[in-house]
Amino acid sequence: MEKMKLKILYSDLKSDIDIIEKELEKALNSSSHLINDASLHLLQSGGKRIRPVFVLVSAKFGQYNIDKVKNIAVPLELIHMASLVHDDVIDNSDLRRGTHTVKAQWNNRVAMYTGDFIFARALEYVTSIENKRVHQILAKTMVEICNGEVIQIEDKFRKDQNLKDYFRRIKRKTALLIESSCELGAVVGGLDDKSIGHLRRFGYFVGMSYQIVDDILDFTATDKELGKPAGSDLLQGNITLPILLLKGNPTIDQFIDQASVGEVTESGRLEMLKVVRNSDSIKQSITISNQYLRKALKEVEALPNHPMKKKLRDIALFIGKRKF
Repeated sequence: MEKMKLKILYSDLKSDIDIIEKELEKALNSSSHLINDASLHLLQSGGKRIRPVFVLVSAKFGQYNIDKVKNIAVPLELIHMASLVHDDVIDNSDLRRGTHTVKAQWNNRVAMYTGDFIFARALEYVTSIENKRVHQILAKTMVEICNGEVIQIEDKFRKDQNLKDYFRRIKRKTALLIESSCELGAVVGGLDDKSIGHLRRFGYFVGMSYQIVDDILDFTATDKELGKPAGSDLLQGNITLPILLLKGNPTIDQFIDQASVGEVTESGRLEMLKVVRNSDSIKQSITISNQYLRKALKEVEALPNHPMKKKLRDIALFIGKRKF
């Protein structure tokens, strides 16, 4: 149902999204059969293509040219894909969206080199763009994403972290790339600085809401809906917003201690999920996500009148209200 809603939202962009898909497949082609297979495995496992869509929609506020826009949309999605491959190694994840991860299908070494290859392809793609500003934004984004990956490793199973640590981490993990997608689409579309600023901030606020919803769904959705065990984030040591809002809960603290040494049982996982689902932390997390969503919608309202304003609102509301 959720995927169907997304397809309807994207329906008028389908021809351009199809172009992006073909370009992604072409970009992932490698002379190495192993890297080629691993990259295509990742591409074919699906994805919402949120970042390319935000590039397309933002660019449509200005002078839209798909041949130029695709040269931004493709590398941004490649950067996202590469970060997922590396994330799965860091988190020791075997499943993503119900499909075996690259590290599970092959091994950690293949996964790391595949991620590096995809990052390199992203950089190669951007060389066709002459705008210095584009390169500066993209370079800064990649540096911050890498910093975020390291911080996520440092924060694993760390019970003394606070909300500021969490928000800083998800900014680098998710919000920054969505922010850059909106900003770069606007830059390539030739928008004025004021409109670029509104779209950049919209992307940031939507990205924060998106990740918070993701972190909520990791506890509230079923194993089948998630395509992996519910509570996987905490199993892997990632302390997310619903858990931070339960700070000091003895059941949760015990679960984190057990997970850190690999001693979690299935009954322990189910008990942890019960505690989280029956607590106020889910409702509080939704409230915080909605605050970011409202800020995003204010940025849309500040943009010049354009048919794409409704598209931005609709996608933002889908992101903030999705069920899995």
